[in-house]
Amino acid sequence: MSSSNERNDRKKGFRPHLQKGGNPRPQRVSGGDTKDWLWGVHAVEAALDNPARPPLKRLLATADRAAALSRRFPRLKAIEIVDGQLIGQQLPQGAVHQGLALRVDAPASLSIEQIGAEPSGLLLVLDQVTDPQNVGAIFRSAAAFGARGVILQDRHAPALSGALAKAAAGAVDKIPNAVVVNLSRALEQLTDLGWRTVGLDGSSQSSIDEVLDGSPTVLVLGSEGEGLRRLVSEHCDVLAKIPMPGGFESLNVSNAAAIALYEASKPRR
Repeated sequence: MSSSNERNDRKKGFRPHLQKGGNPRPQRVSGGDTKDWLWGVHAVEAALDNPARPPLKRLLATADRAAALSRRFPRLKAIEIVDGQLIGQQLPQGAVHQGLALRVDAPASLSIEQIGAEPSGLLLVLDQVTDPQNVGAIFRSAAAFGARGVILQDRHAPALSGALAKAAAGAVDKIPNAVVVNLSRALEQLTDLGWRTVGLDGSSQSSIDEVLDGSPTVLVLGSEGEGLRRLVSEHCDVLAKIPMPGGFESLNVSNAAAIALYEASKPRR
């Protein structure tokens, strides 16, 4: 005989799903705000492996992904096993989650003094680069070329989660970041700390290979449409362009970042 709870469930359209052997399948989880969700194997595993992350809020995984996570992170307990369709219902339409989704706050950003301490290598500054795919790709290139960190403006940058984290393929948790109110002031601080700032500007007369000298370098990239803002460019030590002998007018900002990082990472005397 059915219980009152079971009858109420049927009225609401709920049906228990059973696997072979009669075991209940994981049920649908509730939806919500997607701004603090990560998805995809690389993004989720990198976040779980990052001690700077706050405690996780929720971890959804298909059965096979949950088993793999348990082997890699044996102390991980709070895994909700659900099917792939139910994971997708928590995320933006079309999100390629690969059977994993994690809800967690971003790791705390560093101060300019922290990220710019002991000048060496490369830093990136993004001046109002707002497209999540582009910023994610830039983080990925920064990790590939050994950059020390990425600096963003607080009001004109996407959250380091969602599509951005997926495009970054885990680099959000491998590359330190600083989020600042005033980029011009941040560049002044970096100069005082011993960094040389190089702004990318297609109208410059100098090419990037000509201006790089092997000193600790901050590469400053402007927004997808407008490029560097005037005050930001005025706070750069030098402006440089990426030569384009093919005659094409401009590059996507993430492609420009990858080329500039490659050039800046070459050994120089």
